[in-house]
Amino acid sequence: MPDTKTAALTHFDAQGQAHMVDVAAKASTHRVAVAEGRITMLAATLVLIQGGTAKKGDVLGIARIAGIQAAKKTSDLIPLCHPIGLTRVAVDFEIDATAPGVVCRATTECTGQTGVEMEALTAVSVALLTVYDMCKAVDRRMVISGVRLLEKRGGKSGDFVAP
Repeated sequence: MPDTKTAALTHFDAQGQAHMVDVAAKASTHRVAVAEGRITMLAATLVLIQGGTAKKGDVLGIARIAGIQAAKKTSDLIPLCHPIGLTRVAVDFEIDATAPGVVCRATTECTGQTGVEMEALTAVSVALLTVYDMCKAVDRRMVISGVRLLEKRGGKSGDFVAP
């Protein structure tokens, strides 16, 4: 963990003003990010999702598309993110019957001058929000949690794997 007293926040200049980081001098490299999060719910809600009988349709199929769209729109949502030419976005779900709930994992890739972590995190967040939206009529107690970066590869700062 970096020392917060000495670590520099790259989105602020010497005067403390917010700015978009200049990546012009950075080499284009293959970059990958993997993020995950979960949504917990009532067991009956999970049964609806698994059976495809939710009133609004295929919950996880629609959430997958929402996550992919969100990754592509990240720079429109997060003010200082660079627009990125994504080469791949994958959004996958795993049923966790013990929680009960659903785990979402998103992988984003590009060849470029800046990373794709925000795109992966945005994909997971919006996919889980979509699950919530589609199921809120039967379960308003759902909880989205644990949205985090699992892995990042490529770029000047090197690789990262969450402990």
